[in-house]
Amino acid sequence: MPDHNGNIDRRTLLKALGSAGATSVVFSSCARSIGTARADSNPSLTGGKWDKTVTLASAGPGGNPAWQPGDAVKFLPPEKMPTRGRASDTLARLSKEQLLTLYRRMNASRKWETAMKDLFVGGKDGLYGAFHTYIGEEAIACGVMAALNDDDYIASTHRGHGHLIAKGGDLNQMAAEIFFKESGYNKGYGGSMHITDMSKGIMGMNGIVGASFYLAAGAALRALVRGTKQLAVAFFGDGGANSPYYFSAVRSCANYRIPVIFVNENNFQYMGVPMATVCPTKYISDYTKGLDIPHHVVDGNDVAAVYAATKEAADWARAGKGPSMIEGITYRWYDHSGFAGGRVGKDAAWGLPYRSDEEVRQWMTRDPIARFKAWLLEKELARASELAAIEAEAQSAVESSIAFARQSKDPDPRAGVLNTHAGGAVPATQFFNRSGLANPVSV
Repeated sequence: MPDHNGNIDRRTLLKALGSAGATSVVFSSCARSIGTARADSNPSLTGGKWDKTVTLASAGPGGNPAWQPGDAVKFLPPEKMPTRGRASDTLARLSKEQLLTLYRRMNASRKWETAMKDLFVGGKDGLYGAFHTYIGEEAIACGVMAALNDDDYIASTHRGHGHLIAKGGDLNQMAAEIFFKESGYNKGYGGSMHITDMSKGIMGMNGIVGASFYLAAGAALRALVRGTKQLAVAFFGDGGANSPYYFSAVRSCANYRIPVIFVNENNFQYMGVPMATVCPTKYISDYTKGLDIPHHVVDGNDVAAVYAATKEAADWARAGKGPSMIEGITYRWYDHSGFAGGRVGKDAAWGLPYRSDEEVRQWMTRDPIARFKAWLLEKELARASELAAIEAEAQSAVESSIAFARQSKDPDPRAGVLNTHAGGAVPATQFFNRSGLANPVSV
């Protein structure tokens, strides 16, 4: 109702429209626009890309205490990636070499993690420790990385293998680290959750939920001060949005226009609790709408949608306009950590209590790699024989990485005191030389 001055309260109006079933998107008059809002090809995602907007649609995986296992099926994307539209056209402008590299890395990520899953579950190699699979979410990592420069930074999560492979990481060093070998990325010290490759701007996976926010903000602030035009990406899961670091990091980046892209990989599941029952808003990206920064909600299993959103966000950041938020709606095929419900030679985890097997089957039909392959073929951007060769090449590289890991040396037991004060204070120069390699130590 209008007040005594004839003004209509905006919130009251929105509630009234929503209760009447309105499903449009209303723009805030104070928005900084980097493009016009559009409806996504999947109406269940209610608006593909937002830029400081208020959604009136009732759809959205969050804010639903009545959520039941199986409800994720309601948010399935289309069976095929759209071959027309802004996102599709943006991706198609990449060179053939770039498109094939994208396909190669998506396949390498899937095949490497699947092979590792079989080794863990099979028990032959005696592998141990945490292992968080990224299978089913490859379009987000690869779509994001395709829009970055080689010297841009990324801050990963505990579920970071896909991020590293998408940015060109070495499968041999990754496999050796999983086997805790001296030739691993961390010389056998870190295992799955701590792989780091600063030569590629990868600041590391880590087991601290929400650590990516400050890591990315710090790296991007450094780039801003130095005037290098680099940016940083902070990856985080749906559960990570509840970290106390999240809002403060986004707020500070907005305050100082720090070039960070916050990428939420929303797979509905947290560790094993539906995000719908914890997240009070329809989408996690709603948390930061009030900061007046660009927000994109995309089909996270559509590499074109992810790439197009990231390219816009990267252009925005490099222009000195600050951070953006991307939320990709995706689905994790396996359990949060480890391989409960997993079987050797069989994809996905089954019988988990917080989701239904039927929703797993349905989301597997929206496999981001299969969708990208169909898109490439339908648009005649690659031949089936070329893609088959890439798949075989990826499988061979995975098998070679496992052989490399098995043949690599175990760390010297005496190396356990490197970087510690065991046995008294030891000068740091005795541990590492200028190349960063460990020097011999007498213990």
